[in-house]
Amino acid sequence: MSAEANPQLALRPMLPGEAPLLAEIFRASIMELTQDEYEVEQQEAWIADANNEEAFAKTLADHTTIVATMGGSPVGFGSLETDSKVGFLYVHPAAVERGVGTLLADALEKIAAGRGAKSLSVDASDSAFDFFNKRGYAAQQRNSVRRGDEWLSNTTMKKTLPGPETVQ
Repeated sequence: MSAEANPQLALRPMLPGEAPLLAEIFRASIMELTQDEYEVEQQEAWIADANNEEAFAKTLADHTTIVATMGGSPVGFGSLETDSKVGFLYVHPAAVERGVGTLLADALEKIAAGRGAKSLSVDASDSAFDFFNKRGYAAQQRNSVRRGDEWLSNTTMKKTLPGPETVQ
């Protein structure tokens, strides 16, 4: 436990060479936070996306990727795949319930709205469904996504964003 009661949360763009660290956050988040909704084989198929570090780094670089830090150390990341679609939003298990996911989601919504998006969609895992639902995202459709030999379920959710004149 840190001597600092509430380490400062901050956001910044992803830095070059940071993909391996973000891949570790991705893996830890999936393996520790989704076990109630997904089988181990499904989790392992899901994290395989990060096993090719070069491809994972390229995906993150192709997205608008932001990193949440706590006391200066990365504890989560989020990205926009397009101006109107969330690509990633993952928080390290040690930083859950500390406002990291909310900080990332708020920032992604503001970036999307600032770029003129009228709405923002996300393919939310069953583990993340309630988080997005509480933020005003409405379920649009259920999906089955193949990862290797496994099928994973998620839900496409969508939220209407405020117009650019109301973004602060």
